Amino acid sequence: MNDDQLLRYSRQILLPQVGVEGQERLMRSRVLVVGAGGLGSPVALYLAAAGVGELAIADFDRVDLTNLQRQILHATDRIGTPKVGSAAWTLGALNPEVRVIPIARHLEGELLAAEVAKADVVVDGSDNFATRFAVNAACVAAGRPLVSGAVVRWEGQVSVFADRPEAPCYRCLYGASGEVDDTCTNNGVLGPVAGIVGTIQATEALKLLTGAGATLSGRLLLVDALEMRFRILALTKDPHCPVCAPAA
Repeated sequence: MNDDQLLRYSRQILLPQVGVEGQERLMRSRVLVVGAGGLGSPVALYLAAAGVGELAIADFDRVDLTNLQRQILHATDRIGTPKVGSAAWTLGALNPEVRVIPIARHLEGELLAAEVAKADVVVDGSDNFATRFAVNAACVAAGRPLVSGAVVRWEGQVSVFADRPEAPCYRCLYGASGEVDDTCTNNGVLGPVAGIVGTIQATEALKLLTGAGATLSGRLLLVDALEMRFRILALTKDPHCPVCAPAA
């Protein structure tokens, strides 16, 4: 680590749970961020600022005017451009030492499996259950920890899944269900609530990468920003989960 890096990251290096060793771990790590929207924006910004070595960002969408109220990676002059390109520009300006890998494709099948396998941590900021289920299954198969977040209206949730064999996965929580219309497009969302949830996701990812503290594995953090209340629910592994239950 050179002098500029020691200065750039000095405030988190001062944390005994991080230190120089933890910072070097971050700089050698790769994180896959699924989605460059309301959740992926604060996640990517804070991970880049913290010095994560490689950020692979997957999103096949383009910047729309309706995104700008909450998707802080993007700007008005980038409307109509690919979100991953916009994200790479913003993150490069923030921290040019971070290698941003834009993936302007829908992550599925072999591509999803390959990208998850290359990552040290996966952060899911997608907005639909089909993608969340697919990302979860890929993380379980590859043995990669998954930081999952969701937000709608004034509410959000965050948890960590698949980080150890005895921990529940996302499918343990939701089974095969999922409200297909429970999205920001149909229900609205307050921008800062996405920021709260995404920032917590970034914090959990940094803890996983450095080994600091206790993560939300086995716990579901629920955010009610309208009343400004936080609750934590205990999660248990489903012994019959079709994704993570041991084969009979």
